[in-house]
Amino acid sequence: MKKEKAEKKASLADKKARDHRDLGSELDLFSFHEIAPGAPFWHPKGMIIFRELEKFARKLNDADGYDEINTPILAKKDLFEKSGHWEHYRDNMFWFKNPRDDNEVLVIKPMNCPESTYVYNSTVRSYRDFPIRLAEIGRLHRNELSGTLGGLFRVRQITMDDAHIYVRPDQAEEEIIQVLKTIANFYKMFGFDAAYQFATKPDGALGTKEEWDIAEHALKSALERSKIKFSVAKGEGAFYGPKIEVHIKDSQGRDWQMGTVQLDLVMLPDKFNLGYIDEDGKKQKPFVIHRAIFGSFERFIGVLLEHFGGALPFWLSPVQVSILSINEKVNTYAESILKQMKEKGIRTQTDLRNETIGKKIREAEMQKVPYILVIGEKEAEAKKVAVRERGNGDLGQKTIEEFIKIAK
Repeated sequence: MKKEKAEKKASLADKKARDHRDLGSELDLFSFHEIAPGAPFWHPKGMIIFRELEKFARKLNDADGYDEINTPILAKKDLFEKSGHWEHYRDNMFWFKNPRDDNEVLVIKPMNCPESTYVYNSTVRSYRDFPIRLAEIGRLHRNELSGTLGGLFRVRQITMDDAHIYVRPDQAEEEIIQVLKTIANFYKMFGFDAAYQFATKPDGALGTKEEWDIAEHALKSALERSKIKFSVAKGEGAFYGPKIEVHIKDSQGRDWQMGTVQLDLVMLPDKFNLGYIDEDGKKQKPFVIHRAIFGSFERFIGVLLEHFGGALPFWLSPVQVSILSINEKVNTYAESILKQMKEKGIRTQTDLRNETIGKKIREAEMQKVPYILVIGEKEAEAKKVAVRERGNGDLGQKTIEEFIKIAK
């Protein structure tokens, strides 16, 4: 009994130590302030993580044939009345009357999908054009209840790795399979144990039973053909279409929705009069796939920090290499190494303070730096560095060229 209590206590202490809010403060990544409830203030180191994820999201989009767009953050409420979001989602929106025009009500964008249609409709589309993949890394705002806000996991200001894929009906299932493949590979890369839910038609949904049957069949078939295990969340689909949700648990065992794939035959296609010209010259209606790979940047970074206990993979670490000098005699050599690291695109900092090397190493380790390069007079004379790797300790002396190969 005492052993079980001790293990439980140790487990709780470990979870507390891995809370992303504590890690964000300790690693100087972000902070929250009452002046902007539910919106993180990103510090320089946190923005490095944010930007690297943006780069990676764009790299994935480029590889999968997406074109990037950007749409306005303020739009008239008419847009959301047209889409149906005003009726179904109004309490979760931030909206206000234009102080210069009482007849105009403006909405701070809570989702990207309605505005994506204006890009689609900006020209006549042919059946040969499909699929049309429009990606948008969009800043969104949602009026979450103050009592539900929690660190990066539930915020009012959200950045989504969003995309809307316009397809012919015969292309929908294959396109969903490709999206699922990208999502699965992405989560596997980080070692996440992702769970998939298939959410079906809710009460009060738009569209006919036949349209929902078609959409649900396409999503379910894509999951089965992809050999992905999934649970069914009956009645939990969006009001305009069924969806596949990707779920991950945080370090405290709480479940969070991350990526999503939704198939829309009704809202965007019908309400925004989407069409394309088929091979017979007739106008036809496309289907629209709404997809996000990791969902919101904020929530994903929070889960990521807890998953790795702050020790992020090398490519995401704000500081990748820390150069520590033993005394001021080697400072010039340390600065020359810093220059070489930066020329190779490696995020590097130096610690040339008049402190003991033991203290410098401890502080660098607390900051979860992947590689520490210790430089003393012996290293400077040999034109080498003493390498310490996070989690593996001392790797011995290496030349700069040898270390760069290890780091890359």
